[in-house]
Amino acid sequence: MPHPNTTAVHGTHPPLIDGAVVQPIFQAATYAFLEPDDAAERGVDPVRYTRYTNTPGQVELGRKLAMLEGAEAACVTASGMAAISAALLSTLQAGDHMLIQNPVYGGTLDLVLNHLPRLGIKHTLIDGSDPASWAGALTRETKLIHVEAISNPLMQLIDLRAVTDFAKANSLTSTIDATFATPMNLRPIELGFDIVLHSATKYLGGHSDLCAGVVASTHERTDAAMRTMVAFGGSLDANSCFLLDRGLKTLHVRMPRHDENAAALARWLADQPGVAKVHHASLSDSPHKALFAGFGGMLGFELDPSADAGKFLRSVRLATHAASLGGVETLVVSPSRSSHAKLTAEERAAAGVSDGLIRVSVGIEQIDDLIADFAQAIALSRG
Repeated sequence: MPHPNTTAVHGTHPPLIDGAVVQPIFQAATYAFLEPDDAAERGVDPVRYTRYTNTPGQVELGRKLAMLEGAEAACVTASGMAAISAALLSTLQAGDHMLIQNPVYGGTLDLVLNHLPRLGIKHTLIDGSDPASWAGALTRETKLIHVEAISNPLMQLIDLRAVTDFAKANSLTSTIDATFATPMNLRPIELGFDIVLHSATKYLGGHSDLCAGVVASTHERTDAAMRTMVAFGGSLDANSCFLLDRGLKTLHVRMPRHDENAAALARWLADQPGVAKVHHASLSDSPHKALFAGFGGMLGFELDPSADAGKFLRSVRLATHAASLGGVETLVVSPSRSSHAKLTAEERAAAGVSDGLIRVSVGIEQIDDLIADFAQAIALSRG
């Protein structure tokens, strides 16, 4: 098996198509029907159609991502939420109950709090840092536990081995959103997770120019998630397949710079007047840090009452005030006004999301330039 760095570049190293050294854009919605024997010989489906997620670009991406995750199979979707929705809806049905770490990404929380209950799927929010409390949340209908590798937006680390041990002991499906970690910093399948999820819009694509998601698991679970995703129309288009494959080729080069820049910026922020608290795994004394090869480019910091978050966001010059994350450029955002805006004030408070919290997706710029930008923006926010 090649090293993950080599896999990121070459994938399964499929035969070159007419000599092209990169996978072409297959800008075709449908393909000629193949007789069953011919399809079997070529290892493809007789009916190939973009929505079915079985076109050449989609299939090869799935193979590459499965290799990167150390999973049996993987499929791509139209967004991270399409991946999460497909995984949950292919595992749960009316009457089932799930456990979900709190806090998590606001879109996931919105799905679980406001949409799954309409389908008869119940939930309980659990404290990821307190494994001893999880058993008390179990019911006879509990079927699944969902966590994040590094939580959004407070960058908390939890005992991921405790999650998989708990899931196995109670016959639960374990799902993990590993977007912030990427396969370069964590491989959850090796920790015993059943399903690994990514918003490939972020680090896997890496250039803020596509929207995509990933489900990686066994063949059986991946097929179930893909069938659900296909039914809801969440397939990835041909151009995004090309962009995602291109982004993956440099993942192993980009991630160490994200790791280094975020850790350096977190250390600097921790010493600044006007900053009440900094959230980054590199500053944590968590014993679970050893599971990770790096902690990614995401950090959060809370301005004290002397500073104005809105003024900070308007004052950055190098960084950009924009949603999303994981690109080569630095982005800043207020979670209470973006990812968690659909939640009520009470729900945001329960998730630890204050109005003064700033989430930073640290890019790969020169760190001195980033620090200078944050210094002037913090100073203006206190004026």
